[in-house]
Amino acid sequence: MTITDDNPPGTTGPDWLAAQRREAADAVSAAEAPTTEIEEWRYSPVADVTASDYTSVTDAVREVPDLTAVAPLLTGAAGVVVTRNGRIVSFDVAGVAPAVVSSLTEGDSPGALGTVMAEPPDVFAQMSIAEAAEPIGITIPAGKVLEAPIVIVHVIDADAARVGCRLAISAGEASQVSVVEIVISPDDVSALYLPTLEMDVADAANVSYVNVQMLGRRTVQISSHAARVGAQSQLAAGLVALGGSYGRIRLDYDLIGRGASVDLCGAYVADGDQTLDFRAFQNHVGADTTSDLLFVGTLDDTSRSVYTGTIRIGEDAPGTNAFQTNRNLKLSDDARAESVPNLEIENNDVRCSHASTVGPIDPEQRFYLESRGVPPKMAERLIVGGFFEAVLGRLPVATVRAPLRAILSERLDAELGVTV
Repeated sequence: MTITDDNPPGTTGPDWLAAQRREAADAVSAAEAPTTEIEEWRYSPVADVTASDYTSVTDAVREVPDLTAVAPLLTGAAGVVVTRNGRIVSFDVAGVAPAVVSSLTEGDSPGALGTVMAEPPDVFAQMSIAEAAEPIGITIPAGKVLEAPIVIVHVIDADAARVGCRLAISAGEASQVSVVEIVISPDDVSALYLPTLEMDVADAANVSYVNVQMLGRRTVQISSHAARVGAQSQLAAGLVALGGSYGRIRLDYDLIGRGASVDLCGAYVADGDQTLDFRAFQNHVGADTTSDLLFVGTLDDTSRSVYTGTIRIGEDAPGTNAFQTNRNLKLSDDARAESVPNLEIENNDVRCSHASTVGPIDPEQRFYLESRGVPPKMAERLIVGGFFEAVLGRLPVATVRAPLRAILSERLDAELGVTV
């Protein structure tokens, strides 16, 4: 694929970062565009995504943009980092010392950057690595406990922009950290946003992560998350996807150490002609590991969702407990949901389950409420709101639960035409 401009933004930083960019750029140049013939892209509209329709941002604006729309999500943060079209424009992390939060410049250690995702899963992840102007690294020293979350807000407001973005979280042994990552863009901006996330969770560490996607209706997001989880450590991650014309997240979570645990939940709301796409891989490598995934979403108008999830259990992973569930609620006859859970098991000493559902609002639940005097529209609104509670209450960063519940409620009120 030919996508890199003559003057790509990712040209600054230490030698090791330049080497990563060159290698990724070479891989992009040698790659073919993905098609739906490839299993990981099946059902997706990837054929409609042309990276060369967008250009890198070379004249970046360094002013902090208006963050009113996400202000409630910043409450209680230990530190806030703001990027605009891939450049850091605000770096308020004084409260997190002595933890290290930095843009990566000369002398910085790569930490998890380029080590957890040593082999990027697709050409768009390679593109992100090649073009990310200012990667962000969060490194928490061994034994350090950070109670309040670090919040990172990405704003994409340059029209026709192609923006790579890299975040790496390294949690040292027996450390604890929470990170919230938010991305927003105006509805009238057309952009291609390509973020990657790498999380390295050392033995006995505890990492909580929440990703909130509130992109405008003309922005495409194709992202890749990778995690390496050590012995007796815990990783809890929550995803909330509300925007974008096409929004995709691929998750590759490797449970390496004995007793590692991953809890993963996601909520999504799609309407109009949106497509929201999730590919999850729960890879159990170590013994006595546990993973539990729950994704729920609603679909209205002609929107689509795609969920494919695979639990892989290696031959050296006895005592594994692994579960995945995907539930889809159709609010329109024309909406579609593709839901494909899979199991790949190479050890008999395991306990696994997978489940998926696609259907309209349960008529028995609606009848129950209507029979007690609740008007039909309000009955539907209450059922749909309750549908998301299993995820909203499970989001691993407590400070964002109430704001996200309010944001989701406002969206559902508008979609269903009734206010709770």
